[in-house]
Amino acid sequence: MIGGKSLSGSTHRSIPNVRNAPFAMRGQKRIGFPIAQAFPNILGKSRSSNGSVSPDVVKEEVAREMQYRLSTNSSSDEATYAAVAWSVHNRLVDSFNKTHEFWKSKDPKFVYYLSAEFLMGRTMTNAINNLGVEGEYAEAIREIGSTMEAVADTEVDAALGNGGLGRLAACFLDSMASLDLPGWGYGIRYKYGMFKQGVAEDGKQIELPDKWIPETGNPWEIRRPQIRFPVGFYGSVGAGGEWTPAETVHAVACDFPIPGYHTSTTSNLRLWDAEPVEEFDLEAFNAGEYEKAVASRRKADEIVAVLYPNDATEEGKELRLKQQYFFVAASLQDTLARFLEEHGDLEKLPEKAIFQLNDTHPTIAVPELMRLLIDVHGMEFSKAWDVTKKCLAYTNHTVMPEALEKWPVAVLSKLLPRHMQLIEQINETWLESIKAHVEKKVTDAAPKAEDPDDVPTEDSEVEGAVDPLEAALAEYSIVQENPWNKGEMLVNMAYLAVVGSCAVNGVAAIHSEIIKEDIFPQFVEIFQEKFQNKTNGVTLRRWLAYCNPELAALVTEALGTDAWVKDATLLSKLKPMAEDAEFRKKWRAIKMQRKEKLAAHIKEVTGYDVPVNAMFDVQVKRIHEYKRQLMNTVSLIHRYQKIKAASPEERAKMVPRVAILGGKAASAYYMAKKIVALVNAVSKTVNNDPEVGDLLKVIFLPNYNVTEAEVIIPAAELSQHISTAGTEASGTSNMKFALNGSLIIGTMDGANIEIADNTGVENLFTFGVDAADVPRLREERKDFKDYDPRWVAAFDAVRKGEFGDADYFEDLVDSVNDMTKGNDWFLVANDFATYMDAQDEADALYADEEEWTKKSILYTASNGFFSSDRTIQQYADEIWNVKPCAP
Repeated sequence: MIGGKSLSGSTHRSIPNVRNAPFAMRGQKRIGFPIAQAFPNILGKSRSSNGSVSPDVVKEEVAREMQYRLSTNSSSDEATYAAVAWSVHNRLVDSFNKTHEFWKSKDPKFVYYLSAEFLMGRTMTNAINNLGVEGEYAEAIREIGSTMEAVADTEVDAALGNGGLGRLAACFLDSMASLDLPGWGYGIRYKYGMFKQGVAEDGKQIELPDKWIPETGNPWEIRRPQIRFPVGFYGSVGAGGEWTPAETVHAVACDFPIPGYHTSTTSNLRLWDAEPVEEFDLEAFNAGEYEKAVASRRKADEIVAVLYPNDATEEGKELRLKQQYFFVAASLQDTLARFLEEHGDLEKLPEKAIFQLNDTHPTIAVPELMRLLIDVHGMEFSKAWDVTKKCLAYTNHTVMPEALEKWPVAVLSKLLPRHMQLIEQINETWLESIKAHVEKKVTDAAPKAEDPDDVPTEDSEVEGAVDPLEAALAEYSIVQENPWNKGEMLVNMAYLAVVGSCAVNGVAAIHSEIIKEDIFPQFVEIFQEKFQNKTNGVTLRRWLAYCNPELAALVTEALGTDAWVKDATLLSKLKPMAEDAEFRKKWRAIKMQRKEKLAAHIKEVTGYDVPVNAMFDVQVKRIHEYKRQLMNTVSLIHRYQKIKAASPEERAKMVPRVAILGGKAASAYYMAKKIVALVNAVSKTVNNDPEVGDLLKVIFLPNYNVTEAEVIIPAAELSQHISTAGTEASGTSNMKFALNGSLIIGTMDGANIEIADNTGVENLFTFGVDAADVPRLREERKDFKDYDPRWVAAFDAVRKGEFGDADYFEDLVDSVNDMTKGNDWFLVANDFATYMDAQDEADALYADEEEWTKKSILYTASNGFFSSDRTIQQYADEIWNVKPCAP
């Protein structure tokens, strides 16, 4: 039982207070202890965490790791990487321990960032640079006989995220540490990530396990088996609210130290692994029940196996909810236990902790924090509700319906019965608190009777009519009926997050207005002060300084300082350099270097040779209909057809282009997977047509991830951010491309609008309908007949089988052409003509390399605003009330 009594099958107990804490938290330094203090003769004299280290010391450390930890004399880059990584690990542990001992002594307020994913990428280069020892390590590795780049290339990306949501979370952790803000990230230590994407011979996506954890151990994590918490599922609830779970696992802490940039602060990402309460049932095994013997291990492994398991089945939906509760429950228990080590009164928790919910995935934190405060720590409901609302803040990242989670009451009641009770109680309390407001609203909206005879009487009331007040209250209710499945009740997790939080924010100016006007307008009536905007950002460390070192060096040379890496506002001083012909020449030379590197990578991955004198046109992001990779693909079919029909003289005037696409389609996303297949079909046809030559190459780079992005983004000259207006909350890849001098073709959507404000809208290739017109155009889409001739010709070619299996692509084609079978919800046809006009503008400008380079420089110079340091500082000042605390 969770709530003070022993857990079924468990030798551990839950935590009603710190005195009976089951995991030896009293008197124990839960985050570890400084190893160097325990073994000063071994480590103390040779390693420092403040950056004062020589190449000789690094070589000595690497040799020691080779000999004692790895037990190898191999000189391979793989072995060198492992030894170097463990050497860096030791520095991180030193800095981590010093930081957390200092924070413990100062007792500051912490922010805890709860996220289902953290797309971290490779760690070694980032950690070495942030620690300020890049020169010493580079020299030591050269003396060993390799290079930093070759060694770093052997590291496998940590498969802990998928797209922009997870990468944003990783950027935020980097910025928190770099700004010396006391804060941790919390999530799940997925064993296989989402999936490793491959491409079959027929161009279709293949999903493979993404096994990223090295068999020799992960040097970037610190596993803490002594820090574990019970997490229960299913079961029953007694009359007094006592929950007896039918199934329990242990959440075991794994820490990933996060070093700040050139600061003594090393923060933390704590990820939870799942372990069974009972590892192996020997009695069942001996009875011949072999599956039962390992059933507990299997159930625990399922929770942490894969990010975003396919939820097309009921079992998949249940597993997703299980994952969300698992990491939230463990994280809240962990933070409460740490709070109680130093403080006795949980009513003061808001003074020391705030939890940022990264989208709706962690929203189960609302009833879970209530459960812990009420059932475990004995707080009355009203006080617990007050504490909860002060401790939680919610970031909305999307307006897409599938991402605004709504869990069936039946599923929640089955998996988390106590939480469903609390959600219903929260909902009742919430609706009662606004009843007077809603009643007045209903009264004010009712038609005024001009004649006494117009006033309805009891006899005149229509039988079965809905009570206007009840109908109005339903709009505010957290629990609502499924409009597509009468009788099924759903819990709207976004509504629960809004009601249960002290602040709600969008992630771009337009998005924050959309959520107020379209998603949560009724809640804005009640507490307008809750709603804020925090435009996203990216860390300039990884996304300019480290991934594009040649450009970073040129920026530093031009500015006379590298302080821009932490103060991005300094980039604006580059603007006058756009008029300097010599500077433009250096800028182009660096872009060519990066294009050559990407071309070599394309050759290695796909086998295709691409011309480096062509425009590198890039669209890399999660495959989704609203991101409109289909529109890009149709435009490439038209470009191919135009080349084929052109005379030699006309071809000589064409701008050559290398179109590079990449991104994963969710395993259950039928239409997105067809888009991947179509891109590959077009690629195969175009790239093998000798008549086209180097005028057009179409490349799909599989398994797009952070490391791929670090090669692609610095080489991009044109990047596509072409979502339907009003559908992209913000986007962050647009920021990364802009900071690396890539021009943008895009709609006025998400952060594109703010990039246009900063850079000058005349410097973007914009197109498409306005967000305000989208609802009307969707209504009228069935009557739309004005298909562009280029659109028609391109789809005719697909229908005729010129790009592979016509039957396979039939429903994809129909989805945007035949309104009896599809609805073209994202208005691809409506925007196609203006999109092609913008493409023509891009071609015309690219022919003038001096003007193109001027604009490229202006992109980098104008977009320092999009530093995640700025975003995090705004969160800290305006939502979290968390102050810097540097050791």
